[in-house]
Amino acid sequence: MYLFFCNLSVIDICFSTVVVPKLLYILLSGNGLVSFTQCFTQMYFFFMAASAEVILLFIMGYDRYLAICHPLHYHQILSMRNSTLTMVIMWVVAFINSYFFIMPLLNLTFDLVVSFHQFYCDILSVYNASYGGSNRFFIVFCTEWVLLGICPFFCNLVSYIKIFVIVARIKSKEGRRKAFSTCSSHLIVMMIYYSTGALHFVSSFHHTGDLLNQILSMFYTTAVPMINPLVYSLRNHEVKKALQKLLKKKLS
Repeated sequence: MYLFFCNLSVIDICFSTVVVPKLLYILLSGNGLVSFTQCFTQMYFFFMAASAEVILLFIMGYDRYLAICHPLHYHQILSMRNSTLTMVIMWVVAFINSYFFIMPLLNLTFDLVVSFHQFYCDILSVYNASYGGSNRFFIVFCTEWVLLGICPFFCNLVSYIKIFVIVARIKSKEGRRKAFSTCSSHLIVMMIYYSTGALHFVSSFHHTGDLLNQILSMFYTTAVPMINPLVYSLRNHEVKKALQKLLKKKLS
């Protein structure tokens, strides 16, 4: 479990590192120019982090499913070796997947200076600023949306339906509380991530307004990575005990 938490923290750091430093430079210097190389590099690492987080949330959902529905097989299926190998595969897939997602954009035609109202190089904003939209990009985009959006979400949904069925059969009130407490952090993080991501992409396609799109983008890229560690820290018994011991030590 803590191996997954560690990787989630790295992904959240990647999100903030890709977006926030350049945004702070623009705000402090007043220079909003970004080269095409910088823009495509930012898009690559941003989508790499997004791909890794989707895969990791799916793996963490499977982890909770095994822990509650198949506890006797948990350590056999998700041993340290298998978990480490899964994390390595996740990062490899994220890097390769981001490359194939960015490649269709490189074949599009742009003006020498492109202007769009966004505080980072959003993929859909860059695509909308191009000439002669590519069908290949939409094919890749729809494929990504299905494979890394809809499929993991529904798999997690099915896992939680089975979890709730198993938990409902537990006669002990304390046992049900512990089971729900085990899943609540992941469920909260997953719902925040998917809901904000879906709203952001829908607003980009329907052109609902630059201000709304910027607010959703800000929340998706900076607020969500900040919320994740807070949710897991406040919901984790060991972390709360360590924090209480630290506060008592400081106060004494």
